[in-house]
Amino acid sequence: MDFAFTPEQVKFRQEVQDFLKREVPRDIAWPWWFEGILGSDDMWAVARKLARKMGEKGWLSLTWPKQYGGMEKGHIELLIFTEETAYHRGPGVDIFGVKMLSPVLLAFGTEEQKKKYLPPISRGEVFWAQGFSEPNAGSDLAGLQTRAIEQDGAYIVNGQKVWSTGAHRADYIFFLARTDVQVPKHKGISFFLTEANAPGVEVRPLINMLGSHSFNEIFFTNVRVPKENLVGGKNNGWQCATALLNFERSGIGYIGACRRNLEDLVAYACNSKHLARDPRVRGKLAELAVRVDVGRRLGYRVAWMQSNGMNVDTQASMAKLFSTELMQAIDNAGMQLTGLNGSLAEGSKRVLFGGRLGESYMSNLGRTIAAGASEIQRNIIAQRGLGLPRD
Repeated sequence: MDFAFTPEQVKFRQEVQDFLKREVPRDIAWPWWFEGILGSDDMWAVARKLARKMGEKGWLSLTWPKQYGGMEKGHIELLIFTEETAYHRGPGVDIFGVKMLSPVLLAFGTEEQKKKYLPPISRGEVFWAQGFSEPNAGSDLAGLQTRAIEQDGAYIVNGQKVWSTGAHRADYIFFLARTDVQVPKHKGISFFLTEANAPGVEVRPLINMLGSHSFNEIFFTNVRVPKENLVGGKNNGWQCATALLNFERSGIGYIGACRRNLEDLVAYACNSKHLARDPRVRGKLAELAVRVDVGRRLGYRVAWMQSNGMNVDTQASMAKLFSTELMQAIDNAGMQLTGLNGSLAEGSKRVLFGGRLGESYMSNLGRTIAAGASEIQRNIIAQRGLGLPRD
């Protein structure tokens, strides 16, 4: 593995940094992770504006073929862009459309699907939501019960999805539904696309303990989905879903956020003579710095493997597991360093970091559950990476 960047890649990183420093408003207390943007109308308006600007530069479709609005760059350029936007807390990247759906369409979509859906994503004009988890199908995703029945040249969909981040902001939804109940559960699932405002689609908010609205339930009631919105063929949804999850779990975005958050804590400690001289504080921050560097290498390894056409199942799970647990560790350390002031919300007299630390601390448990719980990642590493038996 060679992680040395070419002169062109170094120049590209600087261009992205300069753009984010110039375009991301500094009078807004951007959250430590993207989900906080979804609950704020003001932040969301900025995110949509920046999405179009990034689209104009071709940054939302760096690795795509030019015929679909892409730049035909490599995975390393994509890694650079993802890491920098996360580090600078830059809104505007639709992770569901850009990071998850687009690779699936490029790999499994029809030519008509690519021409219809990819260009608007590349221009930052539309945002997507994911319909995977259900009330009784989370880690055991193949146990989903949403049904799609063929009827008159379409599929009629009924069922419920849950924990759908940003569905209240989305223009479109990609989702999984069961199309065959007579075969093993992994083999009877299909991957579909629908408009978020299609007749029969209802999005209901799920408000978290912070009073923030990022999660939603989605109810499908006799939703008519045209057959041309079936991706990858009937009953091939599990292959599409696992490919999507590998891109979702690649991890470098998490690490970009971890690096920035840790730097904030280090600066806070350096401004306190007591904390800066405490060996326990120094040791903890040094340990976290080492872990951030390890996580960064794991993310770089995934990008390097993707650049060389290699399977990244195990490595993506390693990166996701390591980085999301590291996010929790950094938040926990931050709360220990700052005490009660660290839990204050934006607007409080003694608030620290614009209230980002307390918000992140209270919501970070979900990061080791979303996109596959840590236990699931360990199973994948054990079975596919180490060759251990399933039982």
